Amino acid sequence: MKIVIIGAGFTGVQLAKRLINEKNDVMLIDNDELTVKHASNRLDCTVLQADGNNLETLESAGIDKADALVCVTDNDEINMITCSLVDAVYPKLLKIARVRNYAYYVNTTVAAKHHAETFAGNHRPLYGIDYMIHPDVEAAEAIVQAVEHGAITEVLTFGHSQYELTRINVEKHSKLDGILVKNIRSLTDKKFLLVYIESEEESMIPSGDTVIRAGNALGVLTTRNNVTDLLELCGAKIEKLKKVALVGAGRIGTIVANRIMNKNKTSLFKKFFGAGITKKIVQDFVIVDSDEALCKAASERYPGAAVFCADITDEGFIEEEGLNTFDLVICATHNHELNMVLAAYIESLGVGKTVALVSHSAFGKIARKLGVDVTIPLRDTVVDSIMSHLRGKTITSIHTVSSGDFEIVECELPSASKVIGKTLKDIASPGEFLLLLIKKAGTDSFLIPTGDTAMTVGDHLVLITRTGNKKVLERFSGTN
Repeated sequence: MKIVIIGAGFTGVQLAKRLINEKNDVMLIDNDELTVKHASNRLDCTVLQADGNNLETLESAGIDKADALVCVTDNDEINMITCSLVDAVYPKLLKIARVRNYAYYVNTTVAAKHHAETFAGNHRPLYGIDYMIHPDVEAAEAIVQAVEHGAITEVLTFGHSQYELTRINVEKHSKLDGILVKNIRSLTDKKFLLVYIESEEESMIPSGDTVIRAGNALGVLTTRNNVTDLLELCGAKIEKLKKVALVGAGRIGTIVANRIMNKNKTSLFKKFFGAGITKKIVQDFVIVDSDEALCKAASERYPGAAVFCADITDEGFIEEEGLNTFDLVICATHNHELNMVLAAYIESLGVGKTVALVSHSAFGKIARKLGVDVTIPLRDTVVDSIMSHLRGKTITSIHTVSSGDFEIVECELPSASKVIGKTLKDIASPGEFLLLLIKKAGTDSFLIPTGDTAMTVGDHLVLITRTGNKKVLERFSGTN
């Protein structure tokens, strides 16, 4: 594929790296001289210093022969206008735009929903954007999902499936320390699948003879009801979250607060906040930000919450308000480095659990070493979302895990797939990929496949493989 990327910031560079590693033809455009120079030194592709919203520039870059245009500049309007401009001349070109303004995202979503029949015809998508990526929404949903699970781990869900992929740390003196993977079944009757193992040295798809050690992180696929038991098996347990503080009342913080304070969704938190859920959330939910305007807006939007306009790095404030006694502190400011350091610092003061919004997985790994319980890498979610749209219509979703070493891929099996009619034991390739879940065509529920499970057209698969392993994806998608 040939992909033109507008915006050579961190997200643009990370996206370009992934695409280049998969042998795609990438053109990166940015109008800032230093940014272009930095990107040129790091990437094996053409990096052009120019205005990406100029059609003449894009045509000289070969937009007429490109397969996709991805706009990830820091300016929402430029991303949207560029897509609209290109759509007017090249409507068949796939166009993806990152849009941070929540109002744009909501208005576009609502308009598309209300006029679904109109846009299902020959009309072009709104603003000429085929896919609008809103990183803040995805990051906020990941934070809420972590809170729902007691803020003890990062969790990946699959649509309406009962199965979840949970990252669990193996604690010292746990029953798993020193055991072979093939012997875990003797310790529990809970149904699960060990998907990957992280150690200081490497990340791997394990075999039966792999030894689990204290300090390893396990990617475990199981049903939600089994998570607590498996956590205990690893030496951890979920505590009730009765007192929660949110640091940051900006875009992401607002979405998180909306989810937590929304009366229609409080059932998600009953398990952790206890009985009298409506009363409990508004009494024990605190919002902190140093920006007066954001605090005023938060106070008006959430009259039941305690909102403080203060510097969270002030130790006096932490002690005065007793934040060190809270069960959970969510650090979701726009300063990602501050989130990481602040979460580690607050946890050292006695806070039960911490969640930190960080810029990318590398910082997430550092934050976990500092003691932060859950990290949400914002920019990784953006790149994953874009990659899922660039991989073709049969690939419905991509999520990187284990600091970006592996991809969890969801796909629909087309008739051209090379695995159609074969069983899992016929196509298995130990260490290269692992098939986690399958939803048979015409059914509504996911199942963990067995060796005798046959692949048929229309099956929805969830599998894990090394990031950028095109050979595996092509085998399932039927592309070359």
